[in-house]
Order: sequence, then structure tokens, then C-alpha cells
Amino acid sequence: MTQKMTASKEDYLEAILDYENGEGKTRSIDIARALNVSRPSVNKSLSVLKESGLVEHERYGEISLTKEGRALAKYVRELHDTLKLFLTDVLKIPAEIAETDACRMEHAISKTTADSLKKYLQKILPKKTAPAGGIKSAPLKHAKGRGTE
Repeated sequence: MTQKMTASKEDYLEAILDYENGEGKTRSIDIARALNVSRPSVNKSLSVLKESGLVEHERYGEISLTKEGRALAKYVRELHDTLKLFLTDVLKIPAEIAETDACRMEHAISKTTADSLKKYLQKILPKKTAPAGGIKSAPLKHAKGRGTE
């Protein structure tokens, strides 16, 4: 990947991951609906993600993550779930607010902080964290109206 990933592009990768894990296939209209953006915005972002080697997509065809894209999407998803778990179960933030805040925070937190937070949650909430530090949760519901960068 040659360029810096924006929060918006990471959200696109997460949306594609959601559809691949649920529906098995992803179309641009699915992403537009999930992120509440226009189809032209989706096409522009997909072009950038394709050039970065993170997605495979032929015009009017299905969209899929590359190995690198899937790894990045899974990392961002796990981080989102970790932050949401911390906000809801430790700080007692209502789920809807925690969802929105986690979506914003996941793009700004360092790997060092994320790793420390995961270890902390593993200690205090062992039943809600996976053995390797991953968080057990349902698929992400994207914060609407994020737009593109």
C-alpha cells in the first residue's frame, strides 16, 4: 500500500468485510447504503482502494478484498470492537453513542495504545474477549453519514 489510509477508506474496507462475511458478495450499492454515501463516491473510493492493492473490482462487478485488504479490514474491525467494548462495559456509555465514538476513535488510536487496551480488557473482561485478544462481537454497523475523504 503506497498511500496513507484515510478513515473513510478504512470504513469502506470494513463495509466490504461485513458483506463478505454475511452475504458472501459485495456490490457498490451495498457499500453506498451501508455508509450512506453516493454511488459515485463509492466508485471513486474503490478506484483508490484498487490502485492500493486492497480490493479487486471490475466495473459493474462484485467487490472483494485482497489478502492485504482483508488483513487491514480485520485489524480495524477488531480495534472498533475493542473500543466499543471498553466504552460500553467499562465506561458504561450507551451502545448507540459507543458505536459512533468507536467508529471515530478507531482511526486515531496508535497500535501501542490499541494493544494495551486489548490486554487490559482481556484481564478485566475475559469472557468477552477471545484468547488471542480479539473481541467477540456482532458485525459492525457503520456510522452513517461519514462521507468520503
